[in-house]
Amino acid sequence: MSNDEERIAEFRKKIFLTAYAASIAHLASAYSIVEILYTLYFKGILNYDPANPKMEKRDRLILSKGHASLAIYSVLCMAGFFDEETLGTFCNPGSILGGEPCMPNIPGIEASTGSLGHGLSIGVGMALALKTDNKVGRVYVILGDGECQEGSVWEAVMSAVSFKLDNLIVILDNNRLQKMGYVRDIMGIDSWKTRWEAFGWSVDEVDGHNIDDLQQHLATEGVKDKPRIIIANTVKGKGISIMENEPGWHFKLPNRRELKIIMRELIISEEELTKCKRHI
Repeated sequence: MSNDEERIAEFRKKIFLTAYAASIAHLASAYSIVEILYTLYFKGILNYDPANPKMEKRDRLILSKGHASLAIYSVLCMAGFFDEETLGTFCNPGSILGGEPCMPNIPGIEASTGSLGHGLSIGVGMALALKTDNKVGRVYVILGDGECQEGSVWEAVMSAVSFKLDNLIVILDNNRLQKMGYVRDIMGIDSWKTRWEAFGWSVDEVDGHNIDDLQQHLATEGVKDKPRIIIANTVKGKGISIMENEPGWHFKLPNRRELKIIMRELIISEEELTKCKRHI
């Protein structure tokens, strides 16, 4: 197993143990973006400093699908923005780590999200401000494909083109599922690539679980004066066989039988499970 694979496995385990301790989480939504976040934070894409989270020349990342908060919390912990003890307080009384990210309280969080459809509009504002002030830095926004049914997303899409925001990069978590079923059955989406290109965006498409593929595309310069979207084809619940591509796992924790499967696949010991419960 490579170092990247080991750290990805650690990442997925960290998400599950934190969720299990809190008895709450959107696990499947978090698992589809693990490789995306890992590549952004640990493969030389994002410019950031955990010792100075508000560094002026930093890149900004907005997790618009805020219900996948455990993914961003876990990667921020791994990157050194806060410690394991803080991560272990997820959704506990008095914790800074709520079910959805809250900007004023959490180092490394650039926007309060969770009400779907707002993240890209915030990102457009940030990218426009940076360009207007002639400041360096890119703005990255992770959108869910189900979230793209919100009309506010498309207002932001048009605005970004009008303002020529080539410092704005959207990463679409195209896992093809949303809370109540499959995106294709609910809104009949045929091709995200065709739709975003029609609005004037530069569009790339990648395997959202292939770190080399992600790194190559994220490190490539975009087209001048054009906002850019990278459609990351992913699997909701990636890494756990009983969770992958199953709509019923949008918001649930495992029963006893399912827990045994998850422990085996994530290599979680009884000791680790018992220890994480001591946080609550």
